[in-house]
Amino acid sequence: MTSPVATGFFGLASATSWGAGDFSGGLATRRVPVFTVAGVAKGASFVAMVICALGWAEPFPSRAALAWGGAAGLGGALGLLCLYQGLALGTMSIVAPLSAVIAACIPVGFTARYQGLPSGWQGAGFGLAFLGVWFVSAPGEPAPPGQRAESIDERRKTTGLILAALAGLGFGAFYICISRARTAGVFWPLAATQFSTLLVVLAAACGAALFRYRTAGLPMARAVLLRLVLLMLLAGLLDAGGNAFFVLAEHAGRLDVAAVLASLYPASTVVLARALLKERVSRRQALGVAAALVSIPLIVG
Repeated sequence: MTSPVATGFFGLASATSWGAGDFSGGLATRRVPVFTVAGVAKGASFVAMVICALGWAEPFPSRAALAWGGAAGLGGALGLLCLYQGLALGTMSIVAPLSAVIAACIPVGFTARYQGLPSGWQGAGFGLAFLGVWFVSAPGEPAPPGQRAESIDERRKTTGLILAALAGLGFGAFYICISRARTAGVFWPLAATQFSTLLVVLAAACGAALFRYRTAGLPMARAVLLRLVLLMLLAGLLDAGGNAFFVLAEHAGRLDVAAVLASLYPASTVVLARALLKERVSRRQALGVAAALVSIPLIVG
């Protein structure tokens, strides 16, 4: 039995939790390698999911449900690594909305394949989303001679946009796969998801180490290191909360509605980035961000 009210509540709760977690993880990635941040965050998420599953005495799910949960973790790993690195390189208030629009479009298209074409409002939302992506992704004016530092900064922002697009694809895959792991419980499939993601992150970290991936800015003061560890743990716990709320939203209603509402996560990321980091964007980019965010509720139809 579906409940639009429950879907809306859990979807927005998921968006809030994910957005705050992304901000924490992206902020930590500016001082610590992305593999370290993702590894600590996903380790914390996995432990939290197992504790919740045992605490709620959930029955152990079927192997098929665990397999879909593991597959969701692969998409989540791609999304997490790309998003954290994108948030560290680019502007948080641009990278986060771009990844959200792409992530929202994938499950909406998947649902349309089995439940019919989207409505006129959803079509308008798609058009507005693509317009927002175009404004956000459009290259800026070329840097004048002698301003090499600004040119390098532009390249970093462009890389951040590419990573945001890859993150959106990964999160879209996560939405679809985790919806296939439907069971009576919530936490065991998510534990499989977090475990799968953790394995991918550790494998990627080992591969990066072979290419002499080095940590910039270390050693650092003990107080700073403690603050970064707390940020990484907070990112993991908020990510776990967002995952749980999303599964509850998907259980209560349609996948596309749950995914689109959960994809509002950039809102809290943008608010935190502007409030704490004083980030500023150009008028054109601000218009793109606004269009991307407005497109998400329109896609709900």
